[in-house]
Amino acid sequence: MGGASRAEKRRKQEAAEARLRAAGITPKAQGGDTKRTTFIAVAVLAVVALVVGVTVLLTRDTGEPVVPTYTATAEGGVVTAGSGPIVVDVYSDYLCPACERFEERYGEELTTALNNGQITVRYHLVAILDERSDPPGYSTRAAAAALCSVPAGIFPAYHERLFDEQPSESGAGLSDERLVAIGTELGAGGDFAACVTGEANEDAVTAETEAAVANPALRRNGSFGTPTVTVDGALVEVNDPGWLQNAITG
Repeated sequence: MGGASRAEKRRKQEAAEARLRAAGITPKAQGGDTKRTTFIAVAVLAVVALVVGVTVLLTRDTGEPVVPTYTATAEGGVVTAGSGPIVVDVYSDYLCPACERFEERYGEELTTALNNGQITVRYHLVAILDERSDPPGYSTRAAAAALCSVPAGIFPAYHERLFDEQPSESGAGLSDERLVAIGTELGAGGDFAACVTGEANEDAVTAETEAAVANPALRRNGSFGTPTVTVDGALVEVNDPGWLQNAITG
């Protein structure tokens, strides 16, 4: 090994020893302990990296969830939330995995803008995936239950829970009993249970679904799908993380 290589080796050893001293460990100076010293240095650095990584994981998401303070009303198969000047229309199906990801990604951002009076959101509760559950019909049942949650005073939380507990496609979906139980857990008032089990809003969901599918302004590549979002009537690309802030700031 040449002199330059020995010098580089010594430089690395001294750096490792310095890191050990900084960590409160006194390395042995004997030449025979070079490998051991280097090993300890690597181990110490690994522990430091692990501690840093755990700290990041524990502190990454310490913010409190955004609590909805906006009001919501329902007409037909549409829930209107807030009263801001910018109108956001969201078409979603409670069995749609992409709709669940949309809610996870933008739910709190929408809630913040609603709370601040910046936007109005019209949630169009559609059921295009009824045939994906067994037996068919879960999308309609879930959307109808969500409409029941509006007069019960729990729509924001109920809407979120339906996505949190989203069943897999090809399964039976949540039972009516579970749909009622979620509302009870959230403090539903009025005749929520009777509304859910009585299928009170299923015709409204069907009509809203048919209207959305037939609307050419909502189609991408010739067909309608969920989630579909418009801002003041114009389709937006929800894969653009800045779509909502761009709409608010103009």
